[in-house]
Formats: sequence, structure tokens, C-alpha cells
Amino acid sequence: MKTKDPYASLRIKEFNIFLLMRFFLVFAWSMQFIIIEWQVYSLTKDPWSLGLIGAFEFLPAFSMALFAGHIVDQKEKRNLLALCIALFSLISFGLYFLTNTSFIADWSQNTVLYSIYGLVFFGGFLRSFFGPTIFSLMALIVPKKLYPNAATWSSSTWQISGVLGPAFAGYSISFFGVSKSLSFVFILVLISLLLVFLIKKKPILNPNKGEKIWKSLGEGINYVFKTKAILGAITLDMISVLFGGAIALLPVFAQDILKVGAEGFGALRAAPAIGAFLTMLLTAYIPVSKNAGIKLLVAIFGFGICIITFGLSTSFIVSLVALFFSGVTDGVSMVIRQTILQLKTPDHMRGRVASVNSMFVGSSNELGALESGFTAKIMGTVTAVIFGGTMTLITVVVTGIWNPILRKLDLTKDLEEHEKSV
Repeated sequence: MKTKDPYASLRIKEFNIFLLMRFFLVFAWSMQFIIIEWQVYSLTKDPWSLGLIGAFEFLPAFSMALFAGHIVDQKEKRNLLALCIALFSLISFGLYFLTNTSFIADWSQNTVLYSIYGLVFFGGFLRSFFGPTIFSLMALIVPKKLYPNAATWSSSTWQISGVLGPAFAGYSISFFGVSKSLSFVFILVLISLLLVFLIKKKPILNPNKGEKIWKSLGEGINYVFKTKAILGAITLDMISVLFGGAIALLPVFAQDILKVGAEGFGALRAAPAIGAFLTMLLTAYIPVSKNAGIKLLVAIFGFGICIITFGLSTSFIVSLVALFFSGVTDGVSMVIRQTILQLKTPDHMRGRVASVNSMFVGSSNELGALESGFTAKIMGTVTAVIFGGTMTLITVVVTGIWNPILRKLDLTKDLEEHEKSV
């Protein structure tokens, strides 16, 4: 039996450029989000304000997701991604401006706060395009037989940038301040913009170019709902992220509960991403396609246990370990979900399916932040985190009982069929 090459997709030059571009982009985005969370909580000292950050990003990202998917399927992917990155650079520069006291010395705190929320809202609008465009572009760079391998490396790149971005943000806030940290974010976005132009323009594979938008949107939604493996994985992950959103409350834990300052905040924020990244590296050597449904359920159940442990902890070390293993379990979930999406989505529908995914899963991060902020306001921060973890456990048990298709899901045959088709 031929041994699979864990580095197969990395032997494609354009895929390496794609990964480097994604690294800088996600590093900048995650770093910027952490800095803004820190700045907003420092201004307000109210956990509800952290929830509002999630709300202002969620609303446009969710409401525009399906329309974004339609546009992505109709347009050339490289240039569309370049346009999104260019607009994101304007947001980064705007946030740098709003945190530079020499520019806004006469502005009131509320004016600054509302302006930050406004740019976050615009970022949510762009967010609806980023996911489907990147998902579709990757599928045009690598052959189908390498989709699982490419998904692992792409997700790993996303995670390592998610490790370094938050960690660097915490230390950067401490040593350089908020404004200079955001100027570095702006530079990283510009680098990612230059890199995307090193990727060649790609063909538009949608045979229904010019199709009426409502018909197009209906086809995308119908495909997801009739493909039970995709629907089950998306729904399960959405609910676990929605109720397991302890990450949104990390500024509260760092400043008021664990009292570890900006450096500790960066470490706490990076811990789950480190766990997820290491797990994803392992999946390049140890595929998770066999009995994928059971593995997905077990992984998300473990995620809920980790969130409850974190909520109960008053020790910085225990909290770090709990967040690390929440990342380990989340990494398994992410690889399985991305593999399901890549294998079971037709080329001409990738934008729309990815958009439905972003509505359910991507936007649930922001909605989870809103839920966490709201429950923290009415229950207290610790109780809110424990409640979220408990709801995740209940969701896994109910899904495992009532969704046998997901429980019995095995991707081995799908992989074999794609390899034979090439």
C-alpha cells in the first residue's frame, strides 16, 4: 500500500503563496481583534461592551453571507480577494487613527467607542466575503485528490497565525501601546495584499453565470439542507461555538479574575490556537476520515468539558491548560468539518456553500461573543462560561442521539472516489 505524502499540497508553488498570504491576513485580523477587545474593555470596564463587538461584526456578516456567496460564485476569485484585502486595510488604518491620541485628543470617549464599533461593522461586511472567497480560491489552486491534505495545511496556517497574532498582540500592547500595535497590523495587511497578486487569476467554473440571485441563493441553501453530513457538522459546530464562547470574555478573566495583565491575556488567547495547530499538524500524518462522525462528536464534547474547566479555574496555569485542550478538540473538529465541505461541495457551488457555513459557524463566533457578554452581564462572568460549556455538552448528546447520519459518517470512501477520479 502506497504511503500518503503529508506534504503533497505543499509541493505546489501557488499553494505556498496562498498559505503565506493567509498567514499574514489572519495574523493581522486576529491581532487587530484582540487589540480592539482590550481597548474597548479598558475604556468601558463592562463585559457587555465585548458582546457588542461581536454583535456589530455578526449582523453584517450574517445578513450578507448568502449574497456574498452568490457573488463569489459569479466572479473571478483572485481579484475579488484582492479587493476585500484592500478594503480591510482601510479598516486597519481607521482603527490606528482612532487609537492615536494625537489625532483624537478632543474626541469624547463615546465618540471613539462608537467609531470603533462602526469600523467593526464594516469589517463584518467584509468578513462575509473573505470565507467563501478563500475557500473557493484554494479549491482552484490544488487538485481534488489533495483537498484533505490542503485543508489540513490551510487550517494549520490559520491556527498558527491565530497563535502568534493574539500572543503578539498581548505583548505588543504592553510594550508599544495600542496605537503602534495597530500600525503594525496595517503593514501586515498590505503585505498580504501584495502576496495575493502573485497568484494567477482563476477561471470561473459556475455554468450558470448571470443566474438570477434568488434562484442562485435557493440552490445553495437547498444543497446544504439536503446534504445531511454538511448540515449536521455545520449545525453541531455552530451551537458549540455559540455557547462555548469563553474566548470573548478573556479580557475580563485576564484583568479582573486571574489578574495577569496584557502578557497573560496574550498567553490565554494563544493557548487554544496552539492546541489546535499542533493537532492539525498531527492530522497531516494521522487522517481523521475514518469514523469521522464519531470523532467529531467526541471532539466537541471534549471542547465543552474544557470550557467548563476554564470557567471554574482560579489558577492561571490550569486556565492555560484548559484552553490548550479546548484548542486540541477544536482542531479535530475543524479538520473534519473542512474535509467534509471540500469533498462534498461541487465546484460551481463552493461560494454559496461556504457562505452558508459562514452564517452558521463563522458568524457564531461573533454571536457567541454577544451571548457571552449578555450572560456575563446577567449571571456573572464565571457562571456564564460554565453555562456555555454545559450547553455544548447537552448539544453533543442530543445531536448524537437524533442524527444517526452524522454519527455514522465515514469519509474514507469519499477520499477513494476523489483519488480514482483524477
